[in-house]
Amino acid sequence: MSRSSLANTPGVDTRLKVPFFDVDSMNIVWHGHYCKYLEVARCNLLDSIGYNYQDMAASGYAFPIVDMQIKYIRPLKFEQELIVRASLVEWQYRLKIAYQIRDARSDERLTNAHTIQAAVDLASGELKLECPEIFQRQVSAWLARGQRHD
Repeated sequence: MSRSSLANTPGVDTRLKVPFFDVDSMNIVWHGHYCKYLEVARCNLLDSIGYNYQDMAASGYAFPIVDMQIKYIRPLKFEQELIVRASLVEWQYRLKIAYQIRDARSDERLTNAHTIQAAVDLASGELKLECPEIFQRQVSAWLARGQRHD
């Protein structure tokens, strides 16, 4: 997904700085830590929507990740300042969030990713074929408020 298409998709930007404990001996971020950066951005997006992981559980649902794809374009480095954009792409039948990690100084695109989450009823353990109505209402209200950027 191009930057311009993500810029027109409702989302939230999260600023991060690469910590020492995430890098290898070459000061490059180990690939597994990217998931953590996506999670921080996803949590900020869900907080902005008003339906975070605690709200999900309180309403009787969990949203496990069922698919994740990451394209590593350029390496992330120790003490590099990043902007992780988490954009809401789909929310009716599943929750799909697209991400871009960019260098905060140069605006260079470093990583593209997406995650897909499916609603699971906590009481029955049943996978739902659409997102719960409460979540869809929260997204509609968030969009109506114009919460497109943090």
